[in-house]
Amino acid sequence: MTEKPEVTWHDSVVPREERERLTGHHGCIVWLTGLSGSGKSTIANLVDQKLSARGLHSFLLDGDNIRHGLNATAEMLRDTGSANPDRFGLGFAEEDRQENIRRVGAVAQLFASAGLLTLVAFVSPYRRDRDAVRKLVQETLREDDFIEVFVDAPLEICEKRDPKGLYQRARAGELSGMTGIDAPYEPPESPEIHLDAANTSADLLADQVVESLVRAGKIPASQ
Repeated sequence: MTEKPEVTWHDSVVPREERERLTGHHGCIVWLTGLSGSGKSTIANLVDQKLSARGLHSFLLDGDNIRHGLNATAEMLRDTGSANPDRFGLGFAEEDRQENIRRVGAVAQLFASAGLLTLVAFVSPYRRDRDAVRKLVQETLREDDFIEVFVDAPLEICEKRDPKGLYQRARAGELSGMTGIDAPYEPPESPEIHLDAANTSADLLADQVVESLVRAGKIPASQ
């Protein structure tokens, strides 16, 4: 019989309220989801800039950046000399995407508990995975600390933009498991923020996110 390891949670001696008193705002998770090419990263970076310009403490977790380290593929881990890259590396199959979002959700939860305005820009195509992060946040932080942002741009517009050339490769049969082509995208049913990314500039959409954070009481109104 395998002995169950003793893993105990240790509360921080510095309470979250004290950290938020120092930052002057609430910590939370602003989770941007949408198809590749919808503008998630562009909008999230603009939001990050606007928050920083107000003297607020924010940090962006971007899907591509996280794939370079925490959630690297097996091939990338081999280059680092990892002892077991096939076990710990993440690809793009459904179960790998699920683990990708679980890990990011856990990191975002820690950032938010430290009082940071945590921006997350991931395709995160499966509703159940985003809901699992929401549940984690609601159970460990505050009920309204998970703010889902649907960056809504139709597939045809995302394909026209195609900044990484992924849709072109998928249409040519060079890439499988592409969300929107041969893998599903499940849009949020009731997002806190719904952005019309097909007809509105990224800068105006970023303003909408910041204004929503003010209305939600997460950040103070601009002086």
